[in-house]
Amino acid sequence: MSKHIRREISTLKKEILALGAAVEETLYNAMKSLKERDKALAERVMEEDSVIDSTEVEIEEDCLKVLALHQPVAIDLRLIIAILKINNDLERVGDLAVNIAERAAFLATREKIDIPPDFMKMSEISRDMLKKSLDALVTEDSALAHKVCGMDDAVDAINREMYMYIQQEIKKDPGSMERLIHLLSVSRHLERVADSATNIAEDVIYMIEGEIVRHKVEDYGKE
Repeated sequence: MSKHIRREISTLKKEILALGAAVEETLYNAMKSLKERDKALAERVMEEDSVIDSTEVEIEEDCLKVLALHQPVAIDLRLIIAILKINNDLERVGDLAVNIAERAAFLATREKIDIPPDFMKMSEISRDMLKKSLDALVTEDSALAHKVCGMDDAVDAINREMYMYIQQEIKKDPGSMERLIHLLSVSRHLERVADSATNIAEDVIYMIEGEIVRHKVEDYGKE
């Protein structure tokens, strides 16, 4: 690998990790605004989304330049393809964080409703999956990436439980239906964050192992 492409790839890695850190913070702040009923923080999350969007475009353009100028092959090519796809997934998580912030801003102006502990656990797992998937990219750790894929089932299970919880709460208090539906939307968005983290992990596996594991039924070594 020439010095030029090595330098370009190193820059791309730094750019995607910086975007990942920004997206992680955005998601954290969105959930914090929900938990603390902080409308101002929710609005800040929405306003800062444009920065994530513009960064995503810049990274895509940089990837395309490297492909055009250096015509990489083998693992270098897989790395750039993985970064392109991860870039898209991170932007999508940013959008999901904005959706959560919108729900948080609405709920902050309404009568308070209880948020079940499992709901916050779902948030923690989703954010942990996102962090671990990016850690796997940095360290080129396919075992960690496989572990992230295995964590998705826990989020799916809690999301299903949230549907049941919301249904029961609406029966108890029909007047709270609108607020509960907004809470259910947050659950759905968190489930999609976990899906995006899984996508990132699968792209890391592809980058390292050269194998596409998407849609495969596999034992990911769940704990």
